Amino acid sequence: MMIVAMAFAILSALLHVFIFYMESISWTSERTRATFNMSAEAAENTKEMAFNQGFYNLFLALEVFVGVLVYVFASPAVGLALMLFGTGSMLAAALLLFITSPDKRSAAIKQGALPLFAVIALVATMTLIFLV
Repeated sequence: MMIVAMAFAILSALLHVFIFYMESISWTSERTRATFNMSAEAAENTKEMAFNQGFYNLFLALEVFVGVLVYVFASPAVGLALMLFGTGSMLAAALLLFITSPDKRSAAIKQGALPLFAVIALVATMTLIFLV
């Protein structure tokens, strides 16, 4: 079960690295503007906000990557906690987007599906560990 949990956690982190790229590096590009359905003017006006938000997503991804490495090479309990906190934060952000922005629910589902599966698998792993 832990391999499944780590796979979903890593996929969640990779998605958030991609979101970082779109928000912090390619925000004003035609492709990213099309993804977020915004004009060149809107992209230019929100570039600073997106840059900072992109780094937020990168830091969540790094937390999960560090959690995987710590789990494998140092302390499974600490690694599991880092992965759970990182993917849980990703899931919470997606839920907030889903609740507060009905027009962005499709994006929220895409953003939150992998973290949801990771959280479920991580909690199941924790449950199995504590039952043994």
